Amino acid sequence: MDVKLTEFWPRILEATIDTLAMVGFSLLFALILGLPLGIILVVTRPGNLMENKLLFPVLNAIINFFRSIPFIILLVAILPFTRVIVGTSIGTAAATVPLVVFAAPYIARLVESSLLEVSPGVVEATEAMGARPWQIVFRVLVPEALSSLILNITIAVIGLIGASAMAGFVGGGGLGDLAIAYGYQRFETDIMIVTVLLLVLLVQLVQTFGNKFSKIIRRR
Repeated sequence: MDVKLTEFWPRILEATIDTLAMVGFSLLFALILGLPLGIILVVTRPGNLMENKLLFPVLNAIINFFRSIPFIILLVAILPFTRVIVGTSIGTAAATVPLVVFAAPYIARLVESSLLEVSPGVVEATEAMGARPWQIVFRVLVPEALSSLILNITIAVIGLIGASAMAGFVGGGGLGDLAIAYGYQRFETDIMIVTVLLLVLLVQLVQTFGNKFSKIIRRR
């Protein structure tokens, strides 16, 4: 190993923290954008609570557009926008911007899918009792779909972990950057193996936690 043993684990620890920071912050901002977008997609679709024949198709097309762009292309394409937002195009903060743009429409679709699983009969019964559309959304749709939402957000987190590793190609920091800089470019195979194993471990932990949390919510 070219990297001294004393330098190896501190680098791994720093890269892991960077990955967790990227995923955590990008998830937070993607949820802030994606959750309301998903709700709007559901309530404005034809035949639903707040049908809007103009807003729904426009929003639907925009979300489809951004979801169609591969992350590695999106990462490079919005570099000027990233510089405007955070003042740089490299590092953990810079990687967070494209991660949010990548994840927000994805989360919107996952939220839409979860909310559409709620039985229309439950919604109709609540509506017949005189509840307003947004009361139905937050007192019926979201609570009824919460278990599914948790599972879908778990999927989004796992997607963000994978995307954060790809951000290493443009100096995004984290485990992906470490794997490319040392494991690939310097042929440090053991570093590559460790970073891959850590990414796999992160995915397993997130999936396990998401499954258990969803099961707890479902039982209530």
